[in-house]
Amino acid sequence: MFSSVWNFVKRHKRKFIFTGAVVGGVYFLGKYAQKKMRELQEKEAGDYISQARRQFHFESNQRTCNLTVLSMLPSLKEAIVSQLDSEILTALLKSKPANKLEIWEDLKIISFTRSIVAVYSTCMLVVLLRVQLNIIGGYLYLDNSVNNNTATLAPPEVQQQYLSSIQHLLGNGLTEMMTVVKRAVQNSLGGMSLKQSLSLLELEQQLGWIRAEVESSSERPLPGYMLADEENTLADQACGLTENDIMTIRLLNETRDMLDSPDFTTVLNTCLNRGFSRLLDNLAEFFRPPPCNSAPSSAADSLSAVSLPLAKIIPIVNGQINAICSETPSHFVQDLLMNDHVKEFSANVYEVFSMPQELQK
Repeated sequence: MFSSVWNFVKRHKRKFIFTGAVVGGVYFLGKYAQKKMRELQEKEAGDYISQARRQFHFESNQRTCNLTVLSMLPSLKEAIVSQLDSEILTALLKSKPANKLEIWEDLKIISFTRSIVAVYSTCMLVVLLRVQLNIIGGYLYLDNSVNNNTATLAPPEVQQQYLSSIQHLLGNGLTEMMTVVKRAVQNSLGGMSLKQSLSLLELEQQLGWIRAEVESSSERPLPGYMLADEENTLADQACGLTENDIMTIRLLNETRDMLDSPDFTTVLNTCLNRGFSRLLDNLAEFFRPPPCNSAPSSAADSLSAVSLPLAKIIPIVNGQINAICSETPSHFVQDLLMNDHVKEFSANVYEVFSMPQELQK
């Protein structure tokens, strides 16, 4: 019996060798496939965790952006009111001075100027802080997750120095903007009688003309009011630049690149359009027709159904700064913070600066 089995094995030896090789190959291929599958699953799990961590950090950063905007609005309002103080003029009018008409004319220009400047500067504050805090947020994410063994990209001293550049918008930039807006207001409303009546539609047209003059001004584009000129930054210092200074200059230059981008222009214009639309919505509350009147036949009719003398519109416009620069979340500020274009732009900025350098190449 054993000899017959042995003879069978000898006759089919090659088949046994081939079958053994195939079975062994399949076994090792299976093991290799299992290993690669585990590696792929581990990589996918790692990528998912990394993406979830980055998403969580981004959302936390956006909440910080919103809170920072709200915390800075009182300072912005104070800076505007201190330079465009209508309260002094209002107090003078109550004393019935001889130059009453002259004071009213000054109050007209200042009231419109400060409300328009408030819209511009609040929109600029929202989008500028979104850029700055998402650049910093991106670098902080890299510091905490990728560059644990390398130099810190944004140390606290650099963050503080970099974010202090926002003071230009609250200082010299704001003053320059006031000059341009005040001139546009003067050109549009300076010759208009206080007795002249305006409908909401006509008021919207006046604001449109003022915006057109401000935004087409040859003095500087709108982003120029947000950051100091390059020659006025730390780079102008002839010597003594520290490593932190150099890092701050890099951040400022990256911010300027963002401010010069078409996407930023689109987002800022979107915010300005929404801001002035919200301003008109607030003013519309004072242009409602009497309840006994029948409803206007069209939207255009509703905008022109009620007219008010300019002298009555001035106090209404003058008080709008309280709604615009409100530290409590007003409809005006909420519209800007929750704007989809602002959110998408913020995500794009964060994405760029939270990506490791080798992946950007």
